[in-house]
This record gives sequence, C-alpha cells and structure tokens, in this order.
Amino acid sequence: MATSAEFIEFVCDQISGTGDIRSKKMFGEYMVYVNAKPVLLVCDDMVFVKILPELENIMADAERGFPYDGAKEHYILDIDNSDFSREVVDILKLVIPLPKPKKKKIRNGDEI
Repeated sequence: MATSAEFIEFVCDQISGTGDIRSKKMFGEYMVYVNAKPVLLVCDDMVFVKILPELENIMADAERGFPYDGAKEHYILDIDNSDFSREVVDILKLVIPLPKPKKKKIRNGDEI
C-alpha cells in the first residue's frame, strides 16, 4: 500500500517550524527533506527514521521496522506526537549531511 498524499501532508504539518520542509515522491513512497537534508522516509503511511547514535536515547523505546524489502532497520516515528517529532527532526538536521550533488552527464559535448 503506497503512502497517501493526505498522510504526507499530515507528516509535513506535524514537523512544521523545523525548517524548509518539502517532500519528494519516490516509487509511490516519500522522502521528507528539511533544509534540503533527507530526514524522514515515509512508506505505507508510516514514518521511518534512520537509526543513528544521536537518537539512541530519545528513540530507545521506539518501535523498529523495515520501510521496504532490502532496507536496513529504522526507527518508526510516532508522528502523531508533533513535539517529539520536531525534537527528532531537530537532531537529524544537525547530523545528516546534505546529499552530494549529482554529476551532470555530458553526451557528444552537450550537457543533458
């Protein structure tokens, strides 16, 4: 079951105030970016957070799961708790790097 547009809008509303929020649809699921950093993975109307040492204390009691087949285990974020969700996002913004820029492809001397 793919994530609904209504749910991704709810997720973005729950973490409002943490920075510049946008979501990008990928294969029927979504990545949520804050200040251009990929912080939340949303699959099947569930919010997943990468397991990182910086989150160990506050996410110790969080459920864990796999967002898709072949993925590493992630924390499952209780997105209904907006204060807690914003706290998690604020930590992630500090530790997650910006994505590396994609290299431009050149074919026959022209950029594509």
